Amino acid sequence: MNRLAGTTSPYLLQHAENPVDWWPWGPDAFEEARRRDVPVLLSVGYSACHWCHVMAHESFEDEAVAAYLNEHFVPVKVDREERPDVDAVYMEAVQAATGQGGWPMTVFLTADAEPFYFGTYFPPESRHGLPSFRQVLEGVVAAWTDRRDEVGEVAGRIVHDLSQRSLAHGGEGLPAESELAQALLGLTREYDEKNRGFGGAPKFPPSMVIEFLLRHHARTGADGALQMAADTCEAMARGGMYDQLGGGFARYSVDREWVVPHFEKMLYDNALLCRVYAHLWRSTGSELARRVALETADFMVRELRTAEGGFASALDADSEDAQGKHVEGAYYVWTPAQLREVLGEDDAAFAAEHFGVTEEGTFEEGSSVLQLPLTGPVDEARAADVRARLLAARELRPRPGRDDKVVAAWNGLAVAALAEAGAYFDRPDLVERATEAADLLVRLHMGPVARLVRTSKDGRAGEHAGVLEDYGDVAEGFLALAAVTGEGVWLEFAGFLLDIVLEHFTGEGGQLYDTAADAEKLIRRPQDPTDSATPAGWTAAAGALLSYAAYTGSEPHRTAAEQALGVVKALGPKAPRFIGWGLAVAEALLDGPREVAVAGPVGGELHRTALLGRAPGAVVAAGETSGSEFPLLAGRPMLGGAPTAYVCRHFVCAAPTTDPEVLAEALRGGGS
Repeated sequence: MNRLAGTTSPYLLQHAENPVDWWPWGPDAFEEARRRDVPVLLSVGYSACHWCHVMAHESFEDEAVAAYLNEHFVPVKVDREERPDVDAVYMEAVQAATGQGGWPMTVFLTADAEPFYFGTYFPPESRHGLPSFRQVLEGVVAAWTDRRDEVGEVAGRIVHDLSQRSLAHGGEGLPAESELAQALLGLTREYDEKNRGFGGAPKFPPSMVIEFLLRHHARTGADGALQMAADTCEAMARGGMYDQLGGGFARYSVDREWVVPHFEKMLYDNALLCRVYAHLWRSTGSELARRVALETADFMVRELRTAEGGFASALDADSEDAQGKHVEGAYYVWTPAQLREVLGEDDAAFAAEHFGVTEEGTFEEGSSVLQLPLTGPVDEARAADVRARLLAARELRPRPGRDDKVVAAWNGLAVAALAEAGAYFDRPDLVERATEAADLLVRLHMGPVARLVRTSKDGRAGEHAGVLEDYGDVAEGFLALAAVTGEGVWLEFAGFLLDIVLEHFTGEGGQLYDTAADAEKLIRRPQDPTDSATPAGWTAAAGALLSYAAYTGSEPHRTAAEQALGVVKALGPKAPRFIGWGLAVAEALLDGPREVAVAGPVGGELHRTALLGRAPGAVVAAGETSGSEFPLLAGRPMLGGAPTAYVCRHFVCAAPTTDPEVLAEALRGGGS
């Protein structure tokens, strides 16, 4: 066992028995490199990463490679999900130097943590234009030994270049109608009319962009925005990226037709997509959207919920096949012969047509990823029976591994999704699961001064400080839970976190940083306002600040949200696919957002009507007006003893109403 044996990260623990003498990230590793006068090999990955597993098996489990590494380097392993700040800083350097990035990420550093050589996956033997990993190691050692001055110059230049990249988008002004219209036009140009979605292969689920499209349609009535959102959601749900048996989504599609997924299942994707499909149902009443939202919620609870009530990070792409080999997708794919074995001839033929299973296969070695290619009439009872039998048979296969660490930000996203899905679809059990996850975040991840810890595992808090996305996404989850449950304590907890954002993450002019001012100092303070697989911390915080201000009337939080949204004014028209959540928040800003106070019982008809309102970013407070939990409810009594709704927007309030239809009309948004 090496030094990773004492860590809590499942990814690091996967490498604890490597012959490589791994160190976790920390000052001790760099002090060791300085003492020995050797470079640091930084290897960054995550537990569900297929090519991370491949490189580990090929190189880090190889005794000869490990011996060379241990002699000439201080090897450091980082879980990118546990330390997104470290990952972000060095990924920026990799992308700047090579024009591309990805995981596993391989970076060579000086003892001052300055990078001087980069890469991603390196094979054990040179191929496809890539040098072998051993060749790379020997080349770095030669440069370090014979051309140390050159190494120092390269490292210094890279650090200097990175230091010049600080953003200054806080003072750009507020995004207006023109920027959002330009963003929509840009998305239209990148839209794949034939296959749906945006761009080519690999094709990722555009969750945040769809939220923008739904909000834009609600506010303006733009039918094209709604059509792109609905058609993309249908294509994803019918394709191989969606698990047609067990629910839930894989990470992305390797092709542009949504046929073959990269099979790892991430909590953040499923939380975001559960919410997207719930919001699509709210906008259209689509039965497919309702089904997928609920199946995805049930998948998260069934497959990812931990014993402590939180949600695990991911399921691996790989699992054992029938021959005992670890291969990608083995748990999920089917051949016609396997269908016949489970279902018999007639039902297997039906299933093959229903799920698109062919003799040639749509994946590897004649196997097929299950899809729903047919859009015509279907024998639903027979399909449900076949699906249940296949699912039961699949349960007997070796399961993919699970990364059990609880990430604060991703659990915040799950809290928001489950709370809203539970409220929309009359599933109080989902609201209970959301509440339990939120309780865990408060109990284990928030300290006495509301400083978040990034991760926990098995009820034990990790050592690493939360980053901006943790504060923004957890606050978002708490605010959604407050709206659904009528429990103002969640509003209070969100306020604690957002006060930390104002104090420790905000720079001059309203720009935001991904790490706190008092966090560990890296070669540069990371700062990225663009969405990746999840909303950027910058825009997640902006959205939560805006909602909190609408709930409380707090001017500092409103001002901070508006300043942060300057980045959307700057980037929205240029790169709308990569700032979707910022655009969605901007839609809420342009619409108000509307403030809805429901004086009356939580869960009653008027409260439910308020939650189902489509006005972008509307905040909802429900309950007794005698309490002090929600400032929105203060001084707003029930009229004639009946539940009463008050809707305000831009400092103007409509007449109070006891009629759910009148309230629904007030919350349809400006476009309908």
